[in-house]
Amino acid sequence: MRYKRVLVKLSGEALAGSEKFGICPNAIQFITEEIGRAVALGIETALVVGGGNIFRGISASEKGMDRANADYMGMLATVINALALQNYLEKAGLVTRVQTAFEMRTVAEPYIRRRAIRHLEKKRIIIFAGGTGNPYFTTDTAAALRAMEIGADVIIKATKVDGVYDKDPVRFSDAKKFEEISYIEALNLGLGVMDSTALSLCMDNDLPIIVFNLLVAGNLTKVVSGQKIGTVVRGT
Repeated sequence: MRYKRVLVKLSGEALAGSEKFGICPNAIQFITEEIGRAVALGIETALVVGGGNIFRGISASEKGMDRANADYMGMLATVINALALQNYLEKAGLVTRVQTAFEMRTVAEPYIRRRAIRHLEKKRIIIFAGGTGNPYFTTDTAAALRAMEIGADVIIKATKVDGVYDKDPVRFSDAKKFEEISYIEALNLGLGVMDSTALSLCMDNDLPIIVFNLLVAGNLTKVVSGQKIGTVVRGT
């Protein structure tokens, strides 16, 4: 087994599935099963979930809403997704904890680094919600920050494509897939692996990122087992 502790970054859109908005029961059930298989291997697993399927702060700010206020609303959307994911995981018999970047004690624990690490050591799944707790930062940045704080071996970014390409593989049939790429190349080429703040954090702390297709059954298990799936982003 290559990795002992991983952080999986899930987009809100992954929970929406084919419905494009809200939470699709079939999609979240599929994700639950994939996470369950990884956890069954003994992998200490943390999750960061986005909120774009419910509310996207940056889109609202572009239409005139105050950016900070819009981002706080987006953070609340991530909590809704985290609670939904927790519900499905626990129905599957998995032990979970939701930790939020700002206090919501009636529904989740506040984020405390040492407590989060202890949960992972006890093989509980941690779902980090609320982003970083600050506006102007994305859930990509939250994923990078939390991964470093808990000592994760890798960030696993679950997407709808099977890796990082030099251009959109849906629109361009000649798009080239990268098996491996450096942080600085990803930044310079603007490939959208993660936002620039998150990617810079990973580069500064030498934290590898694996981008893979979550929609293929068994892929998550292959990634955490160290098999070559998707694209690896790391230092040269």
